[in-house]
Amino acid sequence: MRALRTVAPILALSLLAPGLSGQAAPARIEIAQPSLSLQVGESAQIEARVLDANGNVVDAPLMYFARGARGRMDLGRTTGTVRAVYGGEYTVSVMVATARDIRADMTVTVAYPPIERVSIDPAAGGRFYVGAAARHGATVVDRAGDIRDEAIRWASSDESIATVDRFGVFTAHRPGRVTLTATAAGASGTVQYDVAPNPVTAMTLSASQEVGRTGDVIRFTASPRAGSAAVTDIPVTFGVLSYPVPEATADIAPAEIDQKGRFVAYEPGIYTVTATVPGHTAQHTVEIGSRLVSEEVSFVGQGAVRDVPTSDLWVWEGVDGRDYAITGTWGAFGAVYFWDVTDPASAVLTDSIVVDARTTNDVKVSEDGEVCVISREGASNRRNGIVILDCTDPRNIRIHSTFDDELTGGVHNLFIYQDHVYAVNNGVRFDVINIEDPTNPHRVGRFELDTPGHAIHDVWIVDGIAYTSNWGDGVAVIDVGGGDRGGSPANPVLMHRFADVGGATHAAFPYRSPTGKFYIFMGDEIGRPGFNDLDADRTPPRMAGYIHVVDFTDPNNPEEVARYEVPEAGSHNMWIEDDRLYAAFYNGGTRVVDISGELKGNLALQGREIAHYMANDPDSFVPNAPFSWGPQLFKGNLFIAEHHSGLWSIKLQPRRVLIP
Repeated sequence: MRALRTVAPILALSLLAPGLSGQAAPARIEIAQPSLSLQVGESAQIEARVLDANGNVVDAPLMYFARGARGRMDLGRTTGTVRAVYGGEYTVSVMVATARDIRADMTVTVAYPPIERVSIDPAAGGRFYVGAAARHGATVVDRAGDIRDEAIRWASSDESIATVDRFGVFTAHRPGRVTLTATAAGASGTVQYDVAPNPVTAMTLSASQEVGRTGDVIRFTASPRAGSAAVTDIPVTFGVLSYPVPEATADIAPAEIDQKGRFVAYEPGIYTVTATVPGHTAQHTVEIGSRLVSEEVSFVGQGAVRDVPTSDLWVWEGVDGRDYAITGTWGAFGAVYFWDVTDPASAVLTDSIVVDARTTNDVKVSEDGEVCVISREGASNRRNGIVILDCTDPRNIRIHSTFDDELTGGVHNLFIYQDHVYAVNNGVRFDVINIEDPTNPHRVGRFELDTPGHAIHDVWIVDGIAYTSNWGDGVAVIDVGGGDRGGSPANPVLMHRFADVGGATHAAFPYRSPTGKFYIFMGDEIGRPGFNDLDADRTPPRMAGYIHVVDFTDPNNPEEVARYEVPEAGSHNMWIEDDRLYAAFYNGGTRVVDISGELKGNLALQGREIAHYMANDPDSFVPNAPFSWGPQLFKGNLFIAEHHSGLWSIKLQPRRVLIP
């Protein structure tokens, strides 16, 4: 292996914060106030100091965290400023930035404002029909404009005309005018209905296809009529009668259908879908077979990195026509490795460098294959930022420049697009850095959400649109030159934002399906912080979280329609190409999933998994402990960054069928 070349000196005490040499080591944190009580909108400053074992003040940087408070409280992670956004009680942890096992906790209590209004959905009211039923929802909003989780009481003004149950299901019994009321904490909302006789005389039901496979979305259309006229405003209730194959287990429902008529089966079999309006039912039967998409996986090769954890990867064709890969490192000494993978079965280390950092988390290469940019975190001088490399010759990597202006808090992820680097700055915003002249980088723009407690983890750009992963704020879609909002690298403009159902968005990948659907895949990351915080038996942490599939075809009305979940593991990075999702699931290995056709429901239960690979290495940083970090498909081979063992490559092949 070629010796590592150092770009900046590595100090013997580089893991300690600068300015601590000659001082006693931090021993504890003293917080001036054990608790704070605030009203929504009020701000305060947490006063804390670091002491050594003798009670003397130590000059050490502090970090401030509040688990579960994202979007509910603005907390300066390095300043300790607090602004109350949402009522509740929160625990704030204060840690020494260079020794996070030294911690002190305090409580911040934010009083809930009074309730201002209750809104009912659907809110239009108007005509309703005898015998029909529809469920209503209610949203409770306080004076600060925040949505509150409060108990709802439902009531009908005349139960002889219509009744409502405790779930908001409204059922009409006879013609007349009636008011539906939802009450919470002294505030109420109302909707008025005019109940009319049911006009339906007949109904038919049709399906978009008669035969399908598990996971196929079949659309059912109900057509109620009054004589020859269509009745379009009567609620239709869909149901399904299942006749699954005998092999189907009973741990999940074999099929589902929603009230938009979208049906999907999880097991092969015969299914009869019913559509009902008062006094009339129609049915239609379809046949569902197995999906049969699994393929065989074969190991191709490994570029082993066994002494330090590996972070992200990027694979590209070099200017010389050969294929190369770059891998970063995590929580170590700032190393980056370059590989010749023209023959993936025999990856060859071509060069390596060391920068002043603990983590080089992200690595990207420009579209022309000439410039590589790496991110830096944990620099000994606290000036992190990015390093711009000349990779025209991956056997002789040279430094073009570094850029750390206003990026000192650390760059965790980045993306290169059309001679600009989009760098995630201290987990709060992204900065846009022009590298048309890579020896003279300069900032031209930046983008930051304005939501309470906002954060950003990743950015991905396709066709001039940036997709950022913003934890509790979900995904933001930003025009940086390819949208309709006049955006540019110097003027990024927010187009849309979507927060997935209960998610913690860590990575987002857009995909335009051949069906015409446009999906954004949003991956959670939920788990114990500190990937190298191994148990005594060196068992890596079990992660959680899944991939949310959001239909963004109508960007003004995005809808979360499906998920891909591995119960024993959590998602990390992903790659999508040619109707296949390649997903890293940490301790769950790398998964390959068929995402062809329209998507709905739990994809993991529909026979869509094509392959599953666990990269076991008995000599790795943590022996025989796959911890998949990120995949990339390149020229028919799937390259994988494995956190404990380096760069891997595998290949998928159709399963061989033995003919008797």
